[in-house]
Amino acid sequence: MENALLIGLSRQMAMARDMATIANNIANVNTTAFKSETMMFEQYLKTDASDMSPDKRIAFVQDVGQYRNMRDGALQTTGNPFDVAITGEGYFRIETENGIRYSRNGNFHLNNEGQLVTSAGDLVLTDAGAPIAFARDETGITVARDGTISTDQGLRGRLAIVTFENPQDMKKTGDSLFETAQQEIPSENIRLVQGALEGSNVNPILELTNMIEVSRSYASAQKLIDQADQMRRQAIQQLGGTAA
Repeated sequence: MENALLIGLSRQMAMARDMATIANNIANVNTTAFKSETMMFEQYLKTDASDMSPDKRIAFVQDVGQYRNMRDGALQTTGNPFDVAITGEGYFRIETENGIRYSRNGNFHLNNEGQLVTSAGDLVLTDAGAPIAFARDETGITVARDGTISTDQGLRGRLAIVTFENPQDMKKTGDSLFETAQQEIPSENIRLVQGALEGSNVNPILELTNMIEVSRSYASAQKLIDQADQMRRQAIQQLGGTAA
């Protein structure tokens, strides 16, 4: 009975974390370039302390991490010349107060100094590692498919688009930014789209279905816990009555 309670509780803890992940996906259904995530679980076997058990192992549920869905989100046309969407693999290289970070959110604008920055004000870098700046009288800003930026006054550099051997290992730092200790790999055959943004790849219908399934699994585990608790109470009452 103790084992049933522990197994049920381990499952509920896993389902609670799964529900939190699903809720976060739904909350970011309209977040630019957001990638949905899924919890990963595995069976954890532990030696049973009871010598009376026919199988000396107990199977618990253990969450081992999250899987990030790297599928592209749908392109959303904005008409803003400073908005840039990445199709395929790749991340913009961003300079922040805490060092270099990476993002697929191409919702850019100009700061007071004419530099291209993110919505949080962080600098967008070129493949040479420099900020991108424009003069006040420059017009006709265009971003080519390969990230080359030009205006009526000539070239202004090329956006740094990099990728990594294991994108799943990148850690979120907030504001659609990621950090990683992995070596940068220049993206090849990239395709940037000016005047558009990559939408979230969250499927709200799928997430709502997952939420219902997790809720049912949680209720099922609770039923197991309640039954085990009831059996323990009955056993205590019977033993107490026998002793009397």
